[in-house]
Amino acid sequence: MTTTTRPLLRIPYTTPLPPGRPIPSTASTLPGAITALAEFLSASWPSSPNYTPFSPLLPSQSTLPQSLLARKQRTLILSGAGLSVASGLPDYRGPRGTYTLNQNYRPIYYHEFCSNHEARKRYWARSFLGWPVVQRARGNRGHVAVEALAGMGVVGGVVTQNVDALHTTPSSPLPIPIINLHGTLTTLTCLTCRTPHPRTHFQTTLSTLNPTFSALLSTLLESNALSTSDPTEKQRRAGRAGLETNPDGDISLPGLNLKYTHFRYPACPTCLTNPDVETHVDSAGALLPTSPAGILKPNVTMFGESLCPETKRAAERAVDEAARLLVVGSSLATYSAFRLVKRAREQGMRVGVVSVGGVRGEGEIFFGGGGGALGGGDGDGGGDGAGARGRRGEKGNQRVIQEVLEMGAGREGVRINLEAEDVLSGVVEVLGGGKVEMEMEMERGAEYGVG
Repeated sequence: MTTTTRPLLRIPYTTPLPPGRPIPSTASTLPGAITALAEFLSASWPSSPNYTPFSPLLPSQSTLPQSLLARKQRTLILSGAGLSVASGLPDYRGPRGTYTLNQNYRPIYYHEFCSNHEARKRYWARSFLGWPVVQRARGNRGHVAVEALAGMGVVGGVVTQNVDALHTTPSSPLPIPIINLHGTLTTLTCLTCRTPHPRTHFQTTLSTLNPTFSALLSTLLESNALSTSDPTEKQRRAGRAGLETNPDGDISLPGLNLKYTHFRYPACPTCLTNPDVETHVDSAGALLPTSPAGILKPNVTMFGESLCPETKRAAERAVDEAARLLVVGSSLATYSAFRLVKRAREQGMRVGVVSVGGVRGEGEIFFGGGGGALGGGDGDGGGDGAGARGRRGEKGNQRVIQEVLEMGAGREGVRINLEAEDVLSGVVEVLGGGKVEMEMEMERGAEYGVG
């Protein structure tokens, strides 16, 4: 049997980053954080009396299309897994993140998935058990607040690292552009013909092909072990199975010592019906290891995989068209997200961060040097020497640092180390959208049977 081997690629920042200092200093409390973030956002809000256009040209003088000019005057949100924790989905680097609780965990790498039949069995078996967690997750108050801020004209776009699709629902799509930087788990793509397929149908087929795993999943669902995010309660409900819930719909049951080698997964239906494509399957339709085609992959960017070029360019355009950038629930550990903040700072754009725990490159984001500079230098593809330059200039930055820390408003930048859903919900109310948020939450609660 072919076994997976530990790849040479390194996953960055698997140990906790030091927490950042609140900016302004009053942002250490929830009222202070709400006030500071409201000021930060309203500085680029056309309806605010404090609004100053990002463009040096007045709207009547600008040659930009009105739709682009409107976005240029608004804030872009870059969201990460921390925003979805309140929806019951685990993150990687938070206080209860997978890397914090399970030091031995590592996700599958792109090259493993594409080349190794046994690795795909393991991936799809664990994903089969974890899909109900993703499928049942609903947007929390943080997602609703982002939607409300978009409706108010404060936020002009969202770039999300999350693959849970919680920024939109069929009943209330965001009224602004949303870019799924790393794709979504709701669809699959064939590596041969590139045809997309819905995950829901794929899950049903997995259940049919794997009755033992299907029975195990039914037991987990009946115990409600998948419906709680509390680790202690989760273990109690799972019993000897020893349930471990990881990001991106991955679940392991170390107490059962499951053998993934007997797990089966289907071939691409499109390839199966194409006489020009050679696809090998067994009598039940499960893909065989000899098949040269028909491999279905989740429509997400795996570790070690390059971003979709079109998505990458769209995210860069979103940064270029924004007035300010607000990072929500992200440690910026992955370079695909970090580079967008780097791009914003290189343009002189103001950046805000609302995230529990440390954030990569905080010193450079807010102070122009020290504390881990923009540009990387940590071995994951972003090094350009900026880190050394930042450290050399750290002493010279002390006066600037002190001035920023003593800012009473947050207009030039915010760093908040509190839960995003609490802060964002408060900002919506401060900016006059409290009723909008409440109505949205009531609608979603009625739709999904909550409350």
